[in-house]
Amino acid sequence: MPFESLYPVVGLIVGLIVGLTGVGGGSLMTPALVFLFRVPVDIAVGTDLIFASLTKIAGVTAHSARGNIHWRIVTRLAAGSLPASIATILLMSQLKTHGKPIDTILLPLLGISLVVTAGAILLRKRIISAGGELFGLSERASNRFAMLVGIVLGVMVTLTSVGAGAIGVAALMLLYPKLRGAEVVGSDLAHAIPLVTVAGLGHLQLGNIDYRLLVGLLLGSTPGIYIGSTVSSRLPEVMMRRILACVLLVMGIACVVGG
Repeated sequence: MPFESLYPVVGLIVGLIVGLTGVGGGSLMTPALVFLFRVPVDIAVGTDLIFASLTKIAGVTAHSARGNIHWRIVTRLAAGSLPASIATILLMSQLKTHGKPIDTILLPLLGISLVVTAGAILLRKRIISAGGELFGLSERASNRFAMLVGIVLGVMVTLTSVGAGAIGVAALMLLYPKLRGAEVVGSDLAHAIPLVTVAGLGHLQLGNIDYRLLVGLLLGSTPGIYIGSTVSSRLPEVMMRRILACVLLVMGIACVVGG
C-alpha cells in the first residue's frame, strides 16, 4: 500500500480536528483512507474501529473521574448495540464466505452515515433546544428508545465505523434532555468504547485490519488531539463545526455516488 509515510500525517490532521471540535474521528478517518489512500472500505473500517477503541480510553477515564457518565444509559445502549454489532459481523462473515462484494455495500452505507452525521452536527443547537420536548417521551419510553438507538448504532458503526460520536450524542440529547452536555458526551463515549471494541475485534477475525496503517495513525493522532484540544478555545467552535459538517456532507455524497 503506497504512501505509508503519510499515515501519521492523516492521524495528525484527524487528531487536530477531533481536538478542535470534539467530533469527527471515525467520520473523517474512514473516508480519508478510502479516498486519499485507496484503502479498501472493509480494511479502512476495521482499522479505524481498532484505532477508535485505543484512542477513546483516555477520554472515558477523564469523564468517569468527573462523574460525567450515566452507566445505566450506557448499559441500555450497549444492550442493543453489542448484539447488533455481533450479528452484523456474522452477516459480513457469511457474505465474505460466499464471495459477495462487501465494498459495494459498505461504500453507499458509509456515505449515508456521513450525511446523517453532518446533519447532526449542523442541527446540534436545535437538537439541544428541542430535547425530549420534541417527542414528549416518558422516562420509560426514553429507556426503550435508547436500546433501539443502540441497535441502529451497532449496525451502523460495525459497517461504517461512523455514528458513535455525533449521531450518538444527538440521540442522547433528544432522549435525555435533562443531562448536562458533559454527561451526554461522557455517556456516549463510555458506550462507544465497548461498541467499537466488539466491532473492531469482529473485523479482526475477518482479516480487515492493516497493522502498519494502525500504528501510523496512532503516531500522528496522539499529538494531534493534544494540540487541537489546547488551541480549541482560541478558535470559533461554530465555524469549525460548520466546516467539518460541510466536508462530511461532500464526502458522504461522494461515497453514495461512488457506490
